[in-house]
Amino acid sequence: QVHLVESGGGLVQPGGSLRLSCTASGINFRLYTMNWYRQATGKQRELVANILYNGSTNYLDSVKGRFTISRDNIRNRVFLEMNSLRPEDTGAYYCNVQYRGSPFWGRGTQVTVSS
Repeated sequence: QVHLVESGGGLVQPGGSLRLSCTASGINFRLYTMNWYRQATGKQRELVANILYNGSTNYLDSVKGRFTISRDNIRNRVFLEMNSLRPEDTGAYYCNVQYRGSPFWGRGTQVTVSS
């Protein structure tokens, strides 16, 4: 059974930083692309960043240069380092993996950027 658990969200002032973590179980972690999505109130969920099995990364244009995704294949974790945070980065952040044709999601962690 695939299980994803996010942590690290919180309230931060504009310009601040947070580091999100997602721990995965139930999959051979090192073989899969891991994704971070976010959803703001009243908006669609959007892909923020992903990291492939080989370490290649992709980012939403609006977070390029500010966010960094990384993975630890020993501890089955994926991280999202978020710097220079803006109010528009506010939302629930979700870890995701596509496994055997189906999407699996964590419960999310809330990020609020506000002064």
